[in-house]
Amino acid sequence: MKFAVIGGTGLIGSQVVDHLNAAGHEAVPHALSTGVDVISGQGLDEAVAGADVVVNLTNSPTFDEASPAFFRTSMENLLAAAEKGGVRHFVILSIVGVDQVPELDYYRAKVLQEDILKAGPIPYSIVRATQFMEFIDAVMSWTADGDTVRLPATPIQPIASKDVARAVAEVAAGAPLQGVHNIAGPEIFALDELGRITLAHHADGRTVVTDPAAGMFGTVKGDVLTDKDAHLAPTRYADWLS
Repeated sequence: MKFAVIGGTGLIGSQVVDHLNAAGHEAVPHALSTGVDVISGQGLDEAVAGADVVVNLTNSPTFDEASPAFFRTSMENLLAAAEKGGVRHFVILSIVGVDQVPELDYYRAKVLQEDILKAGPIPYSIVRATQFMEFIDAVMSWTADGDTVRLPATPIQPIASKDVARAVAEVAAGAPLQGVHNIAGPEIFALDELGRITLAHHADGRTVVTDPAAGMFGTVKGDVLTDKDAHLAPTRYADWLS
């Protein structure tokens, strides 16, 4: 099969392309750097022409109130191009529990992206993943101040990007789900605990202070970002760190 992977040069997209090509498919990466702009529409018709499947892994450049406009415009442009090109399956990557955190602009934007896809003309699959292990350092940087990192005790279930990419590739190569496939890491941590584990591994002398209101995840209530019933990926956090 032929796949157009939009956002195919990024962390997940580049690995999805590799998985699909290794499986004998033809997966072509598309991004701003290859002349494809999901907001202006430039290059989209050419990118999806002849593709059986579109995998959309583009992401909003911000996590704030501007993110809904990005997902609305990009999805409308991509779906129009995909319908014109005869695409038979459209796949996106979303977030476990995304519809349970309406307080976050970015999460509402991802729900909007899902809803546009569901209402669109093309059979679809949505892969929802938990928080990427690769993003833990960035999460800590948001609330770092000198020798202190403030983190809430929000439960999260980190997953390695390589496991996310493998799952996205497998779903994309299958029949449209007309629904959601949840994937998660094999372990659940409190975010503040995960911060301490990470700093200790890097011999980083900073101290993690538990702050229920710190950062983006301070607005998350309960364990909605975890899913014990999800398909569990194999990579454990300690193994990923090593």
